[in-house]
Amino acid sequence: MTRPITVGADGSAESLAAVHWAAREAVRRSLPLRIVHAREKSDAEDRTADLREALVRTAGDVGQEHPGLAVTTDLLDGGPVEALLTAASEAETLVLGSRGHGAIVGFLLGSVGQQVIAESTRPVVLVRVGDRAESEAAGREIVVGQQGGPEDSAAALEFAFEAAVARGADLRVVRAWALPTVFTYSPGSLALADEAGGLEQYEKKALAEALRPWLERFPDVRVTEHVEMGSAGEVLLSVAARAQLMVVGRRVRRSAVGSRIGSVAHGVVHHAPSPVAVVPPA
Repeated sequence: MTRPITVGADGSAESLAAVHWAAREAVRRSLPLRIVHAREKSDAEDRTADLREALVRTAGDVGQEHPGLAVTTDLLDGGPVEALLTAASEAETLVLGSRGHGAIVGFLLGSVGQQVIAESTRPVVLVRVGDRAESEAAGREIVVGQQGGPEDSAAALEFAFEAAVARGADLRVVRAWALPTVFTYSPGSLALADEAGGLEQYEKKALAEALRPWLERFPDVRVTEHVEMGSAGEVLLSVAARAQLMVVGRRVRRSAVGSRIGSVAHGVVHHAPSPVAVVPPA
């Protein structure tokens, strides 16, 4: 079964930016586009015709811009989170609009978007109004974060390599590291670092090991291996100006108020100047 690129649309400027980004992505990947609206349970029935008309109108605009693109629309019932999670599970990628930058970063994405990216089984791309258009991003990189061992970032690396191939773009793979604290210190771990020639060389070897299978699978992608001391979020954002797309893996933390993504993904989502793909573990 061919999975579509699915995008949530509600008529806002943010969602329209997401629709146009999703349409370009569908064209790049030769996939169909599915435009959905997840209506609230409280929406009156007499709004149904208006909502369907708006979806059809949006699909028509996209069809004129991309004549060969297969576009479908769906009005989804149920709560927005549940409906979007179901739509995501059937998609290659789910695309959502985000409201942009601001001081109160915890509220920029909105509760629906935060829950969806925290619980989706498929990658979710967040697009803001004013995000750098592809025409302005020529020559810019795909930037992806890598951490842990080869399996820890496998899903994010696969997504990033495929995005680079689809765009003919270079790829920058970023691994951040920090000096071990008293809580993580062990003679065994430091002995491994000494054998590698120091902590930085150890981190470079760990990144090379994680990249090896992807370099073999995608030999035509030009890759920059970027290892830098610092927090992962800060290091990723320090190279964000080069990116036409940021890719981060997702770690979920459960709390009394629901699921939350990890701090690295949270920081990149709210501060990167380009669209951000949040990729769940494989």
